[in-house]
Amino acid sequence: MSSSTVITNIAALVTNDPSLGDHSPLGLVRDAAVVVEGDRVVWTGESSKAPATDNRVDAEGRAVLPGFVDSHSHLLFAGDRTEEFNARMSGRPYSAGGIRTTVAATRAASDAELEASLTRYLAEALRQGTTTFETKSGYGLTTADESRALRVAARHTDEVTFLGAHIVAPELADDPAAYVDLVTGEMLDACAPHARWIDVFCEKGAFDGDQARAILTAGRARGLHPRIHANQLSYGPGVRLAVELDAASADHCTHLTDADVDALANSRTVATLLPGAEFSTRAQWPDARRLIDAGATVALSTDCNPGSSFTSSVPFCIALAVRDMGMTPDEAVWSATAGGAAALRREDVGRLVPGAYADLTLLDAPSHVHLAYRPGVPLVAGVWRRGVRKL
Repeated sequence: MSSSTVITNIAALVTNDPSLGDHSPLGLVRDAAVVVEGDRVVWTGESSKAPATDNRVDAEGRAVLPGFVDSHSHLLFAGDRTEEFNARMSGRPYSAGGIRTTVAATRAASDAELEASLTRYLAEALRQGTTTFETKSGYGLTTADESRALRVAARHTDEVTFLGAHIVAPELADDPAAYVDLVTGEMLDACAPHARWIDVFCEKGAFDGDQARAILTAGRARGLHPRIHANQLSYGPGVRLAVELDAASADHCTHLTDADVDALANSRTVATLLPGAEFSTRAQWPDARRLIDAGATVALSTDCNPGSSFTSSVPFCIALAVRDMGMTPDEAVWSATAGGAAALRREDVGRLVPGAYADLTLLDAPSHVHLAYRPGVPLVAGVWRRGVRKL
C-alpha cells in the first residue's frame, strides 16, 4: 500500500473546484493542506481539518496550485532560428515560411538527437511548473520523419498530435493537392497509431479551409481527435471549422469576427491563446477579455517552438496575458491549469481535488497572483508530478 503525504501550511491553495474555499472558479482555500496518496490527490481543505498521514511537508506559508497544463507545444525539432528572430526584431515581419528552416534541420537530426532535445525542453518546462504537456510533429513533413517524431514524443507524453499539415512539404510546394493526399493517406496511416490528436495550420501560406477540413476529417476517421491552428495571422475559416468538427481547441484565435467568438462561446471547443507568439513576432495580442466575456472557455499555453515562440515558461505567458490580453491574474492561472486540461479534454489534471493526479506547483510566494505581479522571477520552488517530488 502506498504511503500518504500531507502538504500543509499552504497560505493559498488553488483547487479549481468552485465548491471549495472562496467558491470562485479557482476554489481558493486559505491556510490549506493537500493529502497525496500514490499518484493521486485524496483530500484538500483547511490545514486544521487535514487527516493523519504517514509523511508531512511544510509549505511554510507559500502558495500551491495545480501543475500547469501546456496544451500546445512543438518540441520535436532540431536547431534553432536565432538569425530569423534577430532579423525579425530588426524589422522583417513573421510569416509561415520560416518553418522550412526547421524542417531541414529536423530531417537531418538522428532519433537520439531529437529525443535529447525533447527531454531538455521538458526538463526546462518542469522546472517552471509544467506537469502535463501536449506536443506535435510537423517539422518532418515526410512519412518517415513525421512518424518517427511521434514515436519519440509518445515515450514522454500521452498527448501527442500529428501535425503533418504544418506547411506543404518543400518538395511538393508546387503541388499542394498532392501533399494533402499524402497527409491524408500514407502519412496518416503511419502516424495514427502513435498519436491522440490531429492538427492543421489553417492559414494563408499553409492550408485553406477546404484542405484543413479534408485533413481533419480523415484523421477523425482514423480515430484521431481534431485540434487546429486557427486565425493566427489573419481572419479565416479556422475557428468555425474547429467548432463544426467539435475540435478540442482552436489555437491562437488572434483575428476573430463576432461570429467566431459566438461560435466558440456556444461550443465545447476551447480557445487556446498563445501570447508567446505575439511577444516574439510583435503581432497583435489576442483579446482574451472579449472571449471570456462572451462565455468562451480559454486556455493559455506556450506554443514553444523555435520560430515564433521559443519559450517553455507558462509563468511568462501568464504575465503577458494579464498585462496585454485583458485577463485578471485569477483568469490567467485558471486558463493555464484547468483551461489547458479542458483543451485536452482531461479532468484528471489541472485541478487539485480527490481523484485528480497529484500534480502540484509550490510557489516561493504567498499567492498565485505573484505569477503576474513578479514577471520574470523564478517563483517555482517545488513541483510534484504524479505524487513524486521532481523539484
